[in-house]
Amino acid sequence: MANDEQNKVAKKKTAKKATAKKSVAKKAPTKATVKKSATKKAPVKAQAAESAQASPKTSGKKMRVTLIKSLIGTIGRHRETVRGLGLRRVNHTVEVEDSPATRGMVNKVNYLVRVEKD
Repeated sequence: MANDEQNKVAKKKTAKKATAKKSVAKKAPTKATVKKSATKKAPVKAQAAESAQASPKTSGKKMRVTLIKSLIGTIGRHRETVRGLGLRRVNHTVEVEDSPATRGMVNKVNYLVRVEKD
């Protein structure tokens, strides 16, 4: 009977050692890490050319956006949108480019801001 108990204790110890060894073993690389290492970055010259092409697309028009209401009690995504526009506090005014992206941001939080076109 004592032998049986010793065998059980010995089995538990070996089982614990086996699980400890499994957790120490290195994990195989995930698909995301494999993709990151496999993708090649574009040369710096090509990136500079792309950014130069992007600037003529902007029309240069500006619009003034003023925060007229407090952000207290508003939806979190709306608070982030107001921050993205560059507004910090009530009655703070910023000039942003009049692009479809900023128009969408302003339309999303139209109940918090006032817009003046230049």
